[in-house]
Formats: sequence, C-alpha cells, structure tokens
Amino acid sequence: MEDKKPKDPTQPVTVPPATPSSAPTSPPASAEPAEFASKHVRSNIAPIFFIIQSEQLILQRTDQKAFTLMSLLGVFMVFFIVHFPKVIAADNFNYLSGLMVFLYFISATLGLINLMMVIVPRVRNDLGHEDLPEVNATFFGGITQFGNVLDYAKYLADTTDDNENTFKMFAAQLYALGHINSYKNLHMRRAIIFFGIAILSELIIIMLMTWGLTWSALFR
Repeated sequence: MEDKKPKDPTQPVTVPPATPSSAPTSPPASAEPAEFASKHVRSNIAPIFFIIQSEQLILQRTDQKAFTLMSLLGVFMVFFIVHFPKVIAADNFNYLSGLMVFLYFISATLGLINLMMVIVPRVRNDLGHEDLPEVNATFFGGITQFGNVLDYAKYLADTTDDNENTFKMFAAQLYALGHINSYKNLHMRRAIIFFGIAILSELIIIMLMTWGLTWSALFR
C-alpha cells in the first residue's frame, strides 16, 4: 500500500482553465433614443395619441348617455300610451290637458329624433387639402378603400416613413373626431331638453287629473 506524500505548501497550485459558459448572452441594449417609442412614432406624435384616446372616450360616453336616455324615454312613452285612453276619457279633461298632451308628443318625438342623430354612425373626410395624405389609413373609411391587405400595408408603410405625413394623418383623424364629438354633443343637449319638456308635460297632465278628481270628490 503506497503512502500518500503530503503536498509541498511551496509548490504552486495549478488551476484548470475555465470552460466557456453555455448560458445565452443578453442582447445589446437598443441605441434608440428614449423619447422615441418606435421607428415610426416620434415624440411630437405622442401627444396626439393621448388626445385621440380622450376624444374616443368622450364619444363612447356620449353614445352610452344616448342609449340610456332613449331607454328612459321609451319607458315613459309606453307608460303614457297605456294610460292615454284614460286621460282622454276623463271628465276633467280640459284645454290645458289637451295642450300638455300635444306638447308631450311633440317633445318626445323631437327628443327621439335627436337621440337617433347621436347614435347613428358618422364619418368625416377632412383630407381634401393638397398637403394632407390622399387616404387616411387610421380608420375604417380609409382602410376599406384598399383592394387587399398588401396594398394597405404598402401605403401605410410609405406614409409612416415620413414623419410629417404621419403627423398630418393623425392630426386629420383628431380633427374629424373633434367635429364628430361636437355634432353628437349638440344633438345630445337638444335631446336632454326635449326629454325634460316631455317629462314635465306628463307630470302636469297627471297633476291636472289628480286635482280634478280631488276637487270633484271634495265639492260634489
């Protein structure tokens, strides 16, 4: 059995060479400036995205208000139509009641028309200026003008290669959204006014009927 000789402490220790690591190396950091979101989106276009998002949110809320108000108006109209024969056949039906009935139907009809004008989809085309792109490729009205997806992709790539054309294209979309929201809010305000007149006239009719029944019951 061989004796193990103690190692000499003065003898240098050899270190085996390091093997190359098989772990994947991380890709190099992008040299793209921080204020640029991508190759085609520059910092001067970023505020337009926030404004477009805000305008679209206003548009959605206006449509939701119109649907809610139309539902309420429909409920009140059904209620009034069901009880309309009783109103006409009442003994205390007078000229004021007839005027309120006429006012109710007129205001309810005008309110319904204005609510429909709010809900009906509306498209604007503000690209008639010579400095603007020929087609706005950011909404369905412009997208559907292309025959196939390859033509649309080529046009979109050519347009977004130019920062100025990209800015004008999104600015045109924002301008159109602003006018659409103004149009919707105008009819929404009118619808609210006519809705209030209709409800007020219906309440007056109910009050007149109640007062007539109470007066006849007390002083008959």
